[in-house]
Amino acid sequence: MDKARKHLPEPGALTVGGRPLRIADVCAVARGASPGLNAAPAFRQRIDAGARMLAGHIAAGRPIYGVSTGYGDSCTVSIPPQVLEELPVHLIHYHGCGLGRHFDEPTAAAVLVTRLASLAAGFSGVRFEVLQQLQAFLQRRIIPLIPEEGSVGASGDLTPLSYVAAALMGERQVYFRGRVCAAAEALGETGLQPLTFRPKEGLALMNGTSVMTALACLAWERAEYLTRLASRITAMASLAMDGNREHFAPGLFAAKPHAGQQQVAAWIYADLSVGRGERNNGVQDRYSIRCAPQVIGVLADALGWMRRDIETELNSANDNPIIDPDSGAVYHGGHFYGGHIAFVADCLKTAVANIADLLDRQLALLVDSRFSNGLPRNLSGARGARAQLNHGFKAVQIAVSAWTAEALKLTMPASVFSRSTECHNQDKVSMGTIAARDAIRVLELTEQVAAACLAAVCQALEIRRRLLSPSAGQPGESIRATQQQVLALCPFVEEDRPLENELRSLCTAIQQRRWPLYGKETS
Repeated sequence: MDKARKHLPEPGALTVGGRPLRIADVCAVARGASPGLNAAPAFRQRIDAGARMLAGHIAAGRPIYGVSTGYGDSCTVSIPPQVLEELPVHLIHYHGCGLGRHFDEPTAAAVLVTRLASLAAGFSGVRFEVLQQLQAFLQRRIIPLIPEEGSVGASGDLTPLSYVAAALMGERQVYFRGRVCAAAEALGETGLQPLTFRPKEGLALMNGTSVMTALACLAWERAEYLTRLASRITAMASLAMDGNREHFAPGLFAAKPHAGQQQVAAWIYADLSVGRGERNNGVQDRYSIRCAPQVIGVLADALGWMRRDIETELNSANDNPIIDPDSGAVYHGGHFYGGHIAFVADCLKTAVANIADLLDRQLALLVDSRFSNGLPRNLSGARGARAQLNHGFKAVQIAVSAWTAEALKLTMPASVFSRSTECHNQDKVSMGTIAARDAIRVLELTEQVAAACLAAVCQALEIRRRLLSPSAGQPGESIRATQQQVLALCPFVEEDRPLENELRSLCTAIQQRRWPLYGKETS
């Protein structure tokens, strides 16, 4: 076998250091995939060359930030050689002040692989053993408990990433085998040894953008699915209200050719291609139906540049200082600044919240008999004398308004709320992690809106079918398939019943991207 080919990763293998990671790779690790490390000798040699180069600088007594000096505004303080090895431990210890909820296990796993990708770029001056420990944690699914709150996004995600560094050396707590336990206990059960850090290794693990970038990867995947789901919901809402298919005609969208907007319109147009009746209530639907491609299309078009920036950050060396083993240079800079991720997250949450607002308005039309073209008030499925007693989706529509309002409230950009911190050393910070957490919350709320709207549009279509409305026609195969999937989790509502558990099931299905939409399979 050719020596070069011997060390190539297997086709389809998730290998760090073999090629740039993608958003899909990070999301796969969150769902349980175990990444390998590039086995090529040249890869390890480059990582180790950086560590040796840094050791040479230390031995020569050259001042290097965070290695032979204190941290932050203490960079003018020289660390005595006899205590140099203790410096990383102090950095990890004093940053152990995170609060708030902990990231769940999948999110924390995404953080680990994101940090591993950055160190694998080979500009951090760490030993190969640090990469191996991170990979071993992911392989054995030893995942640190990381508090959500405490990062301003520069100098990187210091406080949350200190929980990663601490776990690698056997401190603090981890998720392991379905429980939370001490990191030392998980290491003992798996035969791993705690890592003893060399001078820059604690800083290299902590001084980067890996928490916000991991969150951005997870958010991007959810938002991409939401563009397709909102398009399907719009088609179903249009059909349920006997809307005008020509609002989505290819010729119309050729006149304003935003690519994502055109794609959304094409999806909806195709969904409405079968079984249409003749509408008789005017030529134009209300904006929440007619302008849906113009709303959803903003997110669809933005996803391209968002992916570019997220994946660039994912595969970058984003700590400080940068140790270049090729040139021998040590660069002191600011790659820990999360400005690109902050901007992505702020834009993402705005585009997603607009979809929540769109679906909220569609539901308001569906439950209002003045605008739904013959559907009963509140989409009640009761008949005869029972119709007066039942209220159908009345409370669901109120709840959707609440979730939408909360999502809209969270769209205020976090990135413009920089705070001067750490004795004015960190006097301009990105707030990227706060922006990314906001984006995840907006997605969660919008998925709740989408779940309720799915239940409502399926209820509306089923009412049309049961009442044998002559103008309704029969849905095409794609809409029928979605309706059957939704009704399996939230059956037709004839008599009022609590819908919480059914809505939660729909939310879970959305978050898992359980249903293929428009030819794209779920992961």
